[in-house]
Amino acid sequence: MFLKTSALFPWQPPAQEDLTRLLYEHVAEAAFPCVGAKAALARGALEVLAARDLTSAWDDVRIHDRLLNFADEYRREPALFRSLAVVFEGPEVLSEGQFERHLWTRVQSLSDKDVWRGQEYDGTVSNDPTNPHFSLSYGGEAFFVVGLHPNASRPARRFPHPVMVFNLHAQFETLRAQGKYDGMREKIMVRDEALAGSRNPMLAPHGTSSEARQYSGRVVGPEWQCPFQYKGGR
Repeated sequence: MFLKTSALFPWQPPAQEDLTRLLYEHVAEAAFPCVGAKAALARGALEVLAARDLTSAWDDVRIHDRLLNFADEYRREPALFRSLAVVFEGPEVLSEGQFERHLWTRVQSLSDKDVWRGQEYDGTVSNDPTNPHFSLSYGGEAFFVVGLHPNASRPARRFPHPVMVFNLHAQFETLRAQGKYDGMREKIMVRDEALAGSRNPMLAPHGTSSEARQYSGRVVGPEWQCPFQYKGGR
């Protein structure tokens, strides 16, 4: 079933305003390559949720609660370029490997809460991270995650705080149906190449390899194994 929810955690942490401002300023920078994030910001649809620590489960229930409501809001009023960015206060010193490990720990914890709260996995995607059609699912909607942190090797993935941006997978499918996805993806890659001096080797078209390889931003080889395991049915 899809569980309709109301916000259990309407309060905001002290860092909410500062972290929101920092992320908005970062996305608004001329060199920032993701035109989708820029469009979400321009439409007032880039939501920021401040959290305490990427390495801690402290805010996981609050984050999951917001993801459920975010998914429900999208079903009631579908719209392109809507993203939820969870910006963590710290830690500010993480290697790429450490960031990747903690990102997947948070992903797993949020997925486990989805199962606990009786949410169905989005049937349009696979829950197997080795499958080319894999995507995460929260509140019955598929999500693609983009990670940012201070020590990312790709400039486009650098930000002073750890971030997990949750993008609705349905938005990509809508863009494909409109014939706009490939053009937007190419524009992002060209802008990213101008920023970094090379094309991102991890950006594969959806359906050719598992998108799980792209989440953290770290360059990984064919031997890489995703640590995620869906613990629900199907």
